[in-house]
Amino acid sequence: MTGKTIGIIVVVVIAFLGGWLLFSGTPANPVENQVSNGASAPTNNTSIAGMTIAYTASGFSPANVTIPLGTTITFVNQTSDRMWAASAMHPTHEVYDGTALEQHCAAGYAGEAPFDQCAATESYNFTFTKAGDWKYHNHANTAHFGSIVVTP
Repeated sequence: MTGKTIGIIVVVVIAFLGGWLLFSGTPANPVENQVSNGASAPTNNTSIAGMTIAYTASGFSPANVTIPLGTTITFVNQTSDRMWAASAMHPTHEVYDGTALEQHCAAGYAGEAPFDQCAATESYNFTFTKAGDWKYHNHANTAHFGSIVVTP
């Protein structure tokens, strides 16, 4: 092999590993339905506080946030492009709730609320009920991504 070929292979491997690390999501000891004082966390019908993440031509803004458990985030599309907010890892979206896109987006799914918009729309609300570092992306444009750190 030539030096140029080896260089190209190294660049491809580094790019692949970087993408895998970015989209793999690493739940940090998920804590379900507990907060630090031992009280129950809010369900998807209530929230401690709300915040908005805008989807712009350059991606999500802010892309990386830290929120307390039970916070509802509203993703709002401010572009003419498609927005489909979804949990890592692309394309399965299974890191947050353990089910794949084909399962949790199927009609009649009655399991845990997935961190997955399940279709491109103008806005999407999701209440985080698990502590951890949750990676996310736009399924319609995977170059746009971020991270939501949920603290207990």
